[in-house]
Amino acid sequence: MQPFAERIARANERLNARLRALPLAAGFAADPAAWWHYSIDLAQRSILFWDTLRQRGNNFVAHERAGMPPVLHFEHEMVMDGRKLERPVNYALLRILSKEKPDPEKRPFVIIDPRAGHGPGIGGFKDDSQVGVALRGGHRVYFVVFYPEPEPGQTLLDVCAAEAQFVRAVRELHATAHKPVIVGNCQGGWAAMLLAASSPEHTGPVVINGAPMSYWGGDGSSPMRYVGGLLGGSWLASLAADLGNGRFDGAHLVQNFETLDPADALWDKYRRLMEDPDAEPGRFLDFERWWGGFYLLSREEIEWITQNLFVGNKLAAGELRSAGGKAFDLREIRSPIVLFASLGDHITPPQQAFNWVADVYGSTEEVKARGQVIVGLLHRSVGHLGIFVAGHVARKEHAQLVEVLDSIEALPPGVYGMEIEEDGAGYRVQFVEHRLEDVMRRVNRQSRADERPFEAVAAVSEFNQRLYELWLRPFVQAGVSESSASLRRSFHPLRFSRWALSDLNPWLWWLRPAAAAVKQNRAPLAADAPLRRSERAGSELVSATLDYWRDLRDAVSEAAFYRIYGSFLPLAKGRRWNDAHPGEQPLVRRILERIGEGGYAEAVGRVAALMRSVGEPLPLSGVEARHAFALGNAELLPKMTFAELRRVEGEQDIIVREARERAIQTLPLLVRDPADAERLALLLERAVAFRKEDGPWLNEEQRALAERIRGSLAQPLPAGRGARRL
Repeated sequence: MQPFAERIARANERLNARLRALPLAAGFAADPAAWWHYSIDLAQRSILFWDTLRQRGNNFVAHERAGMPPVLHFEHEMVMDGRKLERPVNYALLRILSKEKPDPEKRPFVIIDPRAGHGPGIGGFKDDSQVGVALRGGHRVYFVVFYPEPEPGQTLLDVCAAEAQFVRAVRELHATAHKPVIVGNCQGGWAAMLLAASSPEHTGPVVINGAPMSYWGGDGSSPMRYVGGLLGGSWLASLAADLGNGRFDGAHLVQNFETLDPADALWDKYRRLMEDPDAEPGRFLDFERWWGGFYLLSREEIEWITQNLFVGNKLAAGELRSAGGKAFDLREIRSPIVLFASLGDHITPPQQAFNWVADVYGSTEEVKARGQVIVGLLHRSVGHLGIFVAGHVARKEHAQLVEVLDSIEALPPGVYGMEIEEDGAGYRVQFVEHRLEDVMRRVNRQSRADERPFEAVAAVSEFNQRLYELWLRPFVQAGVSESSASLRRSFHPLRFSRWALSDLNPWLWWLRPAAAAVKQNRAPLAADAPLRRSERAGSELVSATLDYWRDLRDAVSEAAFYRIYGSFLPLAKGRRWNDAHPGEQPLVRRILERIGEGGYAEAVGRVAALMRSVGEPLPLSGVEARHAFALGNAELLPKMTFAELRRVEGEQDIIVREARERAIQTLPLLVRDPADAERLALLLERAVAFRKEDGPWLNEEQRALAERIRGSLAQPLPAGRGARRL
């Protein structure tokens, strides 16, 4: 929590800075001719502006009448319809059709779009998108979509089970390829994680973009995390679903998103359209086609989401269970996990994207001991939607992720930061290993002490939920019919603002021909004309005022939240997350006690750990070389999967870091069989000789260490342990 006075002072500073930047004096014009030309331009721009809103309304009406199909830019075909499953859900698996022939050896991509009020397709609604970059990379792409109406009684657990069947179907279609990449956007991110935790044998690398995994995390720029507490918990979602006759209107969620940035929702996006109604309508209408598609959720779904995730924050705590009663344990995920977040995201701040790692694993050592690879990618400024919508993000971050995922399984276990830098000819990617403990300290300025009141929120929410179910729900449900629910949805402000400005409105009959006449006789005024600059200054003043109001509202909300729930702390059950403790001594001690135990797999893992240049950035070329070496020398490696080999290497890495010399001295004990010793020596010989594109794979220090290890393997074992020589 930031001090209230400090937040108000920062809001005042931002407002004053924007006011000082207004070009008021530069916009004055005394020439009557200038006013005449400006008046004509303003009138023409106004007609084009309102005609664009009319087109948006027509698109909205047509989209609803067509059943609100996905807004995918790419041709596609149905693979599996979830409505025909034993437990039907309103989800389906589509195959994206590509004009170019994909590479059959490359792993397929399965993209899960968010179901957070909007319809599906944002991950592929233009060429420069997640779908586009994956297709250009030669991958087969599948897309998980959903229909506007939920199946009766469907739950999120049913959806998770259906998505698991989708992934199995993709694996069967491409049995010779590696396990598919699972990409989850926003809400689709935790859906992807549930899928990977419940079906680790079928899922490859998991990429989650702007996914709120730890809902209680955040800072003063994360106002959404306070909403549940200030509204009394999850009961309002239940009330909204009951007023919808058992279905929750996704337009409520979209409206919540818009209130986070009132300047953009109420002014700036229309301001941009008004300033350039000649070029802006295409982009505006494309985005509004997705933003204005409002889907429904079942009562069971929204209650599960709000009670278990938004308010309960039970995913990272391991308190969620499948339909069969088994707990969703994120530690069961065996494939690498990539977390993409942004400092400019006020819906899913980096704390919500990253904190779950400490909740689940607790320490760097446990991440390594479980053989897990977790890669964080942090953008400096892009907003929430930009993470999976912006073209420049698709061309840079997502394109590089597609390239990386072919080799990322060869990374040693640990926590990494992925860095992307321009080098003139393209982008240069490297991985920097971090300790989880250090990452948590940098991401959470208050060491997560500000999360404790959310325990009290969960307790209050549970009480209010039971109170609503016992005393109010029967009366609400008795007074609602399908007709009243449908009418209520039709007149939701977001829907009404669209269809009311469409050809359904007879008062707008004149707008289309007027816009056509304007386009034929357009007389635009230069953007740098004095009066146009005055107009922009006035518009900027409105935008700055709305931003200032938002800053004040968020500051008051945060202060009120902690004032209220700080007094409810006795209701908290105790912290449901783990602090990342340096060392994790019990785990380290158990591993060190087995330093001389193991076989050939442990020996290979220890050699790999010894050869690493600890603390140095690992360029993508190095990761690719490691992967290529493993594939080219598979006959000398243990007969294990990448996941199993990473687990072994992770334990050996702990041994090497804690007791490097002992690790070298006891290495011969792991290869008592002369045949194993010969295989390991040959593997080292090939490693020394192996070359990547820009030179030798190993540096001089690593080559010297390899020779030392080969020499130790040629020495007889100490008496009593069985002698052998190479």
